[in-house]
Amino acid sequence: MDGSVGVLENGVDISLLRTAVIIPCYNEAAAIGAVVRDFRAALPHAEIYVYDNNSTDDTGAVARDAGAIVRLERRRGKGAVVRRMFADIDADIYVMIDGDDTYAAADAPAFIHRLVDEGLDMVNGARRLEALEEYRAGHKFGNRMLTGIVRWIFGDDYKDMLSGYRVFSRRFVKSFPAMSSGFEIETELTVHALELRMPSAEIETDYGERPEESASKLKTFSDGFRILWMILILVKQERPMLLFGSVGLACVAVSLALGYPIVMEFIATGLVPRFPTAILSVGVMLIGVLSSFCGLVLDSVTRGRGETKRLHYLGVPSVHAAYKAVLDDKTRASA
Repeated sequence: MDGSVGVLENGVDISLLRTAVIIPCYNEAAAIGAVVRDFRAALPHAEIYVYDNNSTDDTGAVARDAGAIVRLERRRGKGAVVRRMFADIDADIYVMIDGDDTYAAADAPAFIHRLVDEGLDMVNGARRLEALEEYRAGHKFGNRMLTGIVRWIFGDDYKDMLSGYRVFSRRFVKSFPAMSSGFEIETELTVHALELRMPSAEIETDYGERPEESASKLKTFSDGFRILWMILILVKQERPMLLFGSVGLACVAVSLALGYPIVMEFIATGLVPRFPTAILSVGVMLIGVLSSFCGLVLDSVTRGRGETKRLHYLGVPSVHAAYKAVLDDKTRASA
């Protein structure tokens, strides 16, 4: 990809837009200096923010020496850092990147051009499959499995849901509720875009090895289960009819399987010899019906919440509107 910021694509000069590179960090002293310098070279017009998540090494000092604006977030977890960054920083374009020096800063201008040219709200950096050989086997399998679940339930717009390299519009950032606390934040970001049907894209990007002194903070099993739990919560919130309807259908099927022989025997003999099983069958059927009705009610609530979120999202100017405002200001200044 062409990393030259000075080249205009479709007449768009991205240097006119306020751009913030936001980097959540925990114990990345070995890598953060290179990340800041690379993004300073790729996006010289951008402000670079490093949010230190209570590191026990010199992450903050190294980032500051490299030219970043360093801030502290004491609540542990990537989700807590992203929530703070989205709340504190005001910009037109947000480039979020992990601080482990595994992503290509030179791709950032192309990501931003795609966002601005097409009026998108998010561009996701999908790590190339051959680059994923750097992953541990458990990480690779977990990424594919969890991404597959989200693609099946919410939509198949993204092939690498857990990427740490994304570009957002201000409209996305200021409409995102950010409820996660840890690495499940990427899942929440993805589902937010899918549920509001935001215009978005995915671009392949290089993915490399960490510096030798840097260690991954992602725990394969514990963080994998946290992400899976977040998916379940999001299904409950955004697809309640799917969740509760499935539970209801399963209960109805079990009830019919238990009750059918009893009903046939009653028709044939007029007797109900397995009375406890009959009670169990009726109870399971009631649970299934109640679960289905809960799904219907919650689906109506979810629709109302979705409309409210959509209206809030539309209340924030789009990236095209932001760019037009910059051009208008520039025209008035030169008049």
